[in-house]
Amino acid sequence: MNQYSFNKLQKRIRREAGKAIIDFNMIEDGDLVMVCLSGGADSYTMLDTLVYFSKIAPINFKVIAVNLDQKQPGFPEDVLPTYLKSIGVDFRIVEQDTYSVVKDKIPEGKTTCSLCSRLRRGILYKTAKELGATKIALGHHRDDILQTLLLNMFYGGSLKAMPPKLRSDDGENVVIRPLAYCAEKDIKKYSEMMSFPIIPCNLCGSQPNLQRQVMKELLVKWNKEHPGRVESMFRAVCNVAPSHLLDREMFDFSTFTSKSKLAYDTDMVVKEDFKTINFVD
Repeated sequence: MNQYSFNKLQKRIRREAGKAIIDFNMIEDGDLVMVCLSGGADSYTMLDTLVYFSKIAPINFKVIAVNLDQKQPGFPEDVLPTYLKSIGVDFRIVEQDTYSVVKDKIPEGKTTCSLCSRLRRGILYKTAKELGATKIALGHHRDDILQTLLLNMFYGGSLKAMPPKLRSDDGENVVIRPLAYCAEKDIKKYSEMMSFPIIPCNLCGSQPNLQRQVMKELLVKWNKEHPGRVESMFRAVCNVAPSHLLDREMFDFSTFTSKSKLAYDTDMVVKEDFKTINFVD
């Protein structure tokens, strides 16, 4: 990739991340954003983008990178500290042996993602409180959101994805996903061009039968066979009409008759409250 193509890619990622941050009011003046850095392409790209924004944004906010060292055998402990020092970013490495817990609790051959995710989340929430962080940034991108949508539809019987901004169950943490509008292919390409020191997650092994991997392959297949379908799906997630679904908790079908004004203006009426329903959990 030449310099022109790289600049174009970088601008696209920054533009899309910036739009998501503005659309969902992810970062505010005075925030301390705890960037969860796993060592993967997504989290490196997110950190790179947020550090850039912290320098040029019209508001003042700070960034601190946090990595959870889960004590996987062979984990290269020096990679992230060396990289973070080289770019001058404040950071904290949290050491917690979740590896042994997961291996002890999950039978051989079963997927470990669910337990691993819960353990990580609890530790990161605790760390955010200790640091005084006002936002916790995760590196999930557009494709992660769509994969979650399909997983919930096909296996969970619910119509939900990953919100770009949510409040944790304890009410004390706000989680944001600045890369919500960014495509995985762009992030991977950018990561390669930036030569980020990638650390693969080997806690779970390859786990080829993961349901999420199946959804990922399905989206890749659709994208090849039907260009534009994935983009259309994502637009659909951003353009919900509650009155045209069947959830009686979200939309009160019992309060109007066929002649009432609400019967004609339902989407417009509900849209006003839908932002808070969807993005603060």
